[in-house]
Amino acid sequence: MHHPLLKPTLALVVGGSLLTGVLFAEEPVTNADEPQPVAEQTPASAPHWVRVERRNLGGNTTVGGTIVPLEEITFTAQLPGGVDLIAGNEGDFFKKGAVLAALDPAGLRAQRQAAIAAIANAQAAYRNAEVQFQREREDPTPQQGNMMSQMMPMPFFGGNQETGVTRSATLHQYGTQIEQAQGALVAAQAQLREIDAKLADTKSIAPFDGYITHKHVNAGDTVQPGQPLLSFANMDQLQLQADVPTRLSAPLQPGFITRVKLDDPKQTVIAARVAQVFPMADPTRHTVRVKLDLQEGAPAKAGMYAELLIPQPDSGQESPPVIPVDAVLYRGGLPMVYVLDANDQPRLHLLRLGEQYGNTVSVLTGLRGGERILIEPPKATQN
Repeated sequence: MHHPLLKPTLALVVGGSLLTGVLFAEEPVTNADEPQPVAEQTPASAPHWVRVERRNLGGNTTVGGTIVPLEEITFTAQLPGGVDLIAGNEGDFFKKGAVLAALDPAGLRAQRQAAIAAIANAQAAYRNAEVQFQREREDPTPQQGNMMSQMMPMPFFGGNQETGVTRSATLHQYGTQIEQAQGALVAAQAQLREIDAKLADTKSIAPFDGYITHKHVNAGDTVQPGQPLLSFANMDQLQLQADVPTRLSAPLQPGFITRVKLDDPKQTVIAARVAQVFPMADPTRHTVRVKLDLQEGAPAKAGMYAELLIPQPDSGQESPPVIPVDAVLYRGGLPMVYVLDANDQPRLHLLRLGEQYGNTVSVLTGLRGGERILIEPPKATQN
């Protein structure tokens, strides 16, 4: 005999057991008990977050700067006129003494020919003045006298010879003509030298081996005095130029050796020697400009961003925040990190990093300590 009341009871028991199994399957995700396989997979798999700590990694402060050539000049037009030659393009190499740019010298050449003619005329005038002076000194010119002296007998008027005063005046007159001819000759020669100097200024000569870094004009352009033609630099010797706050510049003296971190994929750290410290601080930014010679063979390029590591004595101040290197992202060359807010949402923070020690790096600005940051954030978060 069938008992109809047993079927609902069994069904309830089976349903209860099934429900219980479902609850047990979901329980490990909520409670994260260690014996459950799902709970063990969370800490071992992927990136996690860490809390930012404050530690003293070292006594260095970082200041950003720019890599510049040791020798760099900009040629400018010394005369008005048309550009006759631009030797090459940006990146072209030229030896010392090569002509890099030239202006049209046609007008100056015409002036030079006129100056040569003026010199010839001055020389002729000088020679004529000398001949006249020598003739007057050796064979005085007789005076013509007036009409009365010519009609009356010579003894009555005392002869037709020059007096001493008249002869002296005549010699002085011819001597003055010689001096004037000499002055005209010197002036004409000086004018020729001036034109030759202007002709030399029409050409821009490379003062050292280097590269064209920028072209400001092209052949055929018309320029005015002072207008830039091209920039030329020696890329074999590079320097770091940095504007250091005055409170941090005390250790930086000429000859002092420190380190520089380049903004290359490997974040290469190289040695650098202080070459020049400007004697006056910028009155607006309150910084001192410092130039450092980079070590030979450094993988740096002109215009590259680099960071100067300035050693600072222990001042007793609070240690800076320290984060793992893996947590740092670079967007447009700027260091950033994802910080979890109160709702566990990642927020991107811009950082200013200090010196790196091993797998950790100090943070100068952007974090205060105690924040939660993501380590190796997933690609979805990065995007």
